[in-house]
Amino acid sequence: MAIPISYNIRNLKLRKGLTIMTALGIALTVTTAVFLMALLAGLKKAFMASGDPVNVLVMRKGSTAELSGGFDANLFPTLRTLPGVAKDAQGQPIASGEWVVVVVLPRKDGTGEVNVSVRGLMPAGLTLRPNAKLVEGRWFTPGQREVVVGNSIHNRFSGANVGDSLDFAKGQWKVVGVFDSGGTAYDSEIWGDVNQISADFDRQGGYASVYLRATDPVAADALMHRVSEDQRLKLEGTLETEYYEKQTSSGGAIKFIGTFVAIIMAIGSSFAAMNTMYAAVAYRSREIATLRIIGFSRSSILTSFVIEALLLSLLGAIVGIVLILPFNGMSTGIGNSLTFSETVFSLHLTWGVALAAVVFALIMGLLGGFAPAWHAARQDILTSLRA
Repeated sequence: MAIPISYNIRNLKLRKGLTIMTALGIALTVTTAVFLMALLAGLKKAFMASGDPVNVLVMRKGSTAELSGGFDANLFPTLRTLPGVAKDAQGQPIASGEWVVVVVLPRKDGTGEVNVSVRGLMPAGLTLRPNAKLVEGRWFTPGQREVVVGNSIHNRFSGANVGDSLDFAKGQWKVVGVFDSGGTAYDSEIWGDVNQISADFDRQGGYASVYLRATDPVAADALMHRVSEDQRLKLEGTLETEYYEKQTSSGGAIKFIGTFVAIIMAIGSSFAAMNTMYAAVAYRSREIATLRIIGFSRSSILTSFVIEALLLSLLGAIVGIVLILPFNGMSTGIGNSLTFSETVFSLHLTWGVALAAVVFALIMGLLGGFAPAWHAARQDILTSLRA
């Protein structure tokens, strides 16, 4: 015969002080874990959502990033006419030769200067990135010293409003538009004409990368291998999604430090839950003995006390998740180890993160509650009644 859960809820209410203090300890641990997981989820979203499964990125063989060198522009006509490359409404292959460089810009809040990625691209480069939508102004005009800035650049850096001028390379660049790519890594970039960018940074005669749009994901995979296996090109093809997935390694330090802190706090919270449950067992020894006398088995008492610890942890998990809600969507930046520039991303509290937090809390409750529950179930009836 099982002890009803209402019995456990009543006991948690009777010991309000201990219940609140233990639940808050668990809540703070859960908040730390949720903050970490939301950071990593936001970082993953920023990079993973940047890639399109039908886009193939071509770089010099051995290159790990678009900053690490270029190749001869004479290879571009060959690349854009490879089988599997999609064509636009005018029948032209959708391909863009590009350069990515790094400039230093001052933050709006005056906290210093930060590396920012500037991407030079062809008009087809806009077609390759359909998620990038203008929210203000217009797109840059090829052949002009004009740029459009990502939404994160517009919000965080000085001189990034439409009509302003940014000073980098060999002169002034007029900001003519602001685009939003849905929180992807592209929001942390500045875009301009590839010929103007390459001239200003003395990168003429080649491209750091070429983006090719395939007709479908299957064609993209075939196109990637065709580029890599062609010995004449000496180039390497990568799916755009895979390229940006590798950049999530920038969050390695966050993951390590956050996990370490969360584990230390979880150990403390488990001991707090254990202390609370031992106190409950000591306080209710006669009650436990009475339950045994009226017919409840040791396994029922063990199960009941474990459930009580889990309810306590569940309460802590709910409070912890509620505490992090005001920070959901908060933006922050991290240095990208491949591009040497800042990438902005937002905390992203997903249902998966919330579920993981609940499971994390329940594990703490189980670890902290099992030993006291076992002790309660093994108590001698006569000794407990005399206490």
